[in-house]
Amino acid sequence: MRLGLVAIVVREYDAAIRFFVDALGFELVEDSPSLTNDGRPKRWVVVRPPDAATGVLLAQADGEEQAATVGKQVAGRVGFFLHVDNVDAAYTRMSSAGVEFVRPPRTEAYGRVAVFLDIAGNKWDLIGPVMSR
Repeated sequence: MRLGLVAIVVREYDAAIRFFVDALGFELVEDSPSLTNDGRPKRWVVVRPPDAATGVLLAQADGEEQAATVGKQVAGRVGFFLHVDNVDAAYTRMSSAGVEFVRPPRTEAYGRVAVFLDIAGNKWDLIGPVMSR
């Protein structure tokens, strides 16, 4: 058993793809035409970190109810966790690419961590090991 995808509701596919691919460094795994349950066109868009097994399905909001969830999928909590080898290097690279950090890197018992917002406004932990100085 494994977790294949998690969905993030976004406002617009192309802006979300640019954020995840260009700013975060994810790979675009799939961008295919698809249909909603009632037959309207949509896209099946999957991104994932390089060498990762689990991907992120970018789901464009369809209707007012879904649009209201953009950025609030986990009620303001950190809901996604991106592990990297070097938090400080990733923080510098991602900041330069326009990623908004709400907390700079700090050291916790479980490692180095910084908190950033994705394009939808969801909070993510950027987590890595404590680097020896």
